[in-house]
Amino acid sequence: MEKLLAVRDQLDEGLQPAFYSVTFGAGGTSRERTLHAVDRLREDRAAVAPHISCIGSTRDQIRQLLERYISMGITRLVTLRGDLPEDASGTSDFLHANELIEFIRDETGDHFHLEVAAYPEYHPESPTPESDFEYFRRKIEAGADSAITQYFYNIDAYLHFIDKCSKARLDAPVVPGIMPITNYRGLVRFSDNCGADIPRWIRKQLEAYEDDVDSLLAFGMDVVTSLCERLLESGAPGLHFYTMNQSQATLEIWRRLNS
Repeated sequence: MEKLLAVRDQLDEGLQPAFYSVTFGAGGTSRERTLHAVDRLREDRAAVAPHISCIGSTRDQIRQLLERYISMGITRLVTLRGDLPEDASGTSDFLHANELIEFIRDETGDHFHLEVAAYPEYHPESPTPESDFEYFRRKIEAGADSAITQYFYNIDAYLHFIDKCSKARLDAPVVPGIMPITNYRGLVRFSDNCGADIPRWIRKQLEAYEDDVDSLLAFGMDVVTSLCERLLESGAPGLHFYTMNQSQATLEIWRRLNS
């Protein structure tokens, strides 16, 4: 917790972000820790957007969680289906994020600004690109206000997704998720698990720099800064950094963007 608050202070000073998102364990396994983190982060009036997922949760559990967030002054949620726990245990009254969104709207009206997930490179569990986009459409039509994407390094995937949204008349802002590159093996493992593609030219260069930390960090910084610049020039409504409770890489990218 001390590290989390120190990172928040560093990001506050360097970026003054619109909000901080706080993740939620698979099947609600970190529910109490998430609540504690949200409570500590908001102590200094930082805007916080807790993740809330429906897998492993009953209607009563979600209702109680919403009541606690309202009492804490929380007005923004990142609303997700969530990952299944490894042992697939637990009771769930919801199967998909759109069902959770509808429930939140029924219970709380417009109190919360609801963010949802978007997958420009398609969710790894989706059978087809068309079905994946249909899941996204349902979330927006259920009452979501905006979306944050899974991270990506291929800008064409994001621009194609935005074009599909435009053609489908889905006008909710879609903010690109940005993952700074600071570690080769960790990034590859995480990307393979979540379906985020690392273009071959980036993967091969990172592999070559695996034992040269300074070169890897410099290369990763150039790649991600360039991606951010192109996204903003293309009209992206903002950037959502996956800081992973670290501050330096994000602060340096932001400094470069504003230099």
